[in-house]
Amino acid sequence: MTNLTPSEDRVLKTDAKGRVQTPPTRRESLLDEFERSGLSGKKFAALTGVKYQTFANWAQKRRQERGLTASTTAKPGPAVHWLETVVAQAGQGASAVMVQWRSGARLEISHRQQIELAAALLQALEKPAPSC
Repeated sequence: MTNLTPSEDRVLKTDAKGRVQTPPTRRESLLDEFERSGLSGKKFAALTGVKYQTFANWAQKRRQERGLTASTTAKPGPAVHWLETVVAQAGQGASAVMVQWRSGARLEISHRQQIELAAALLQALEKPAPSC
């Protein structure tokens, strides 16, 4: 899975009003990730900890720089599928990771030996179903 907010130790610069300034390389990286994510701007901004209005401004400026308008910016199918995961406490202090799809299907991994099987299952689910 992709981690949207890398945990790098660094000092964040702020402007005179106390607003955090995002370095241009980080901003471009976030916009690239957004374009691959298939998420709405609002959801992506919330997941990455950026105020939506700030994120929307970044995206608009990028579209303008590329000569694109909102009406001509058709998103291709997502190359990345985001899944919400929850780390739950199982009995006796053990942890489990649960992935739940919109359809209601769930996958729970509670032991390291299940990771390879879970990965194989997820890869199999990515493949289109054979037509009859």
